[in-house]
Amino acid sequence: MNSEFILISLIGGIALCFALIDPPNRIHPVSWLGKLVSYSIPKLKRTNPNQEKLMGIFFTLFLTIGITVGSYYFSIVLYKLFGIVALLIYSLIVLKFTMAILTLETHVNAVIHALEEKNLIRARKSLSLIVGRNTDTLDRNHILSATIESIGESMVDGIGSILFYFTLFGPPGAIAYRIINTLDSMIGYTDSYHYHMGWMAAKLDTFSNYIPARLCAIMLVLSSKLIGGDWKNSMLIMRKDHNNTPSLNGGYPMSALAGALKVKLEKIGYYELGTSIEPLSIEKCKSALTMVKLSIILFLILISVPIVLFLSVLGWWNFLYV
Repeated sequence: MNSEFILISLIGGIALCFALIDPPNRIHPVSWLGKLVSYSIPKLKRTNPNQEKLMGIFFTLFLTIGITVGSYYFSIVLYKLFGIVALLIYSLIVLKFTMAILTLETHVNAVIHALEEKNLIRARKSLSLIVGRNTDTLDRNHILSATIESIGESMVDGIGSILFYFTLFGPPGAIAYRIINTLDSMIGYTDSYHYHMGWMAAKLDTFSNYIPARLCAIMLVLSSKLIGGDWKNSMLIMRKDHNNTPSLNGGYPMSALAGALKVKLEKIGYYELGTSIEPLSIEKCKSALTMVKLSIILFLILISVPIVLFLSVLGWWNFLYV
């Protein structure tokens, strides 16, 4: 195992994610994980909050550590029995199934097409598939705002964090993060039903996204400069508004996008990011998607490659796959 293998895996995996949409849910491992979590949620409930929190901690750690360790030893066995080509194929599959590039674009385009046809009902329904808020009463501007916010958040939890942990740990790193993020998206809520069982999942998700969120925001600032956006305003708004969101991490990429696009993003009753220098529009959504795609390439070149080469000098990859 060496740095060349990891770099080829990263480049090939990103190319695969750009080229192919995700397979149907019935054969998607993340969908299987979601079904397992859904099945387990009622079984985690307890009348005693402390017992429920302990159950949630055990469930989260058991699932994350168990599947991650299993995938690690599977990759070693695969490497020992069938060689580097088999491990490469496995690595590409892992990146494809854990990183959602075209899936994000597909969902966003569904919202855009509905707005282009002035069909607010369909736009709200399409938006509801990618955001957690109630979309039933959103007007056109708030649909556009929520779509751009989702693009920013997905840059981190659907793409950037996957790249970051694959860069550090190979396929098991990407798998571990995807498990944590899936658990957080299903039980990591602050309402009374989920709070205690999802406490550990929410904490792990916040911790694991801490560095990637800030790196992704910087990549978005750089990408805005490359496409002719307002990179100075992107940096300004990111510094000023990143703490406006309840999320410790989500405010960084969203505010960077708001500044670059010179728009105000708003979740009614929760936060505002940026200022309305220019109006929200479908073109702004398309520009946000372009910035994210470019940011993925920048992340690979400026973050992943240097880290992989540095770890190679330390002998990290030989240590992982002795």
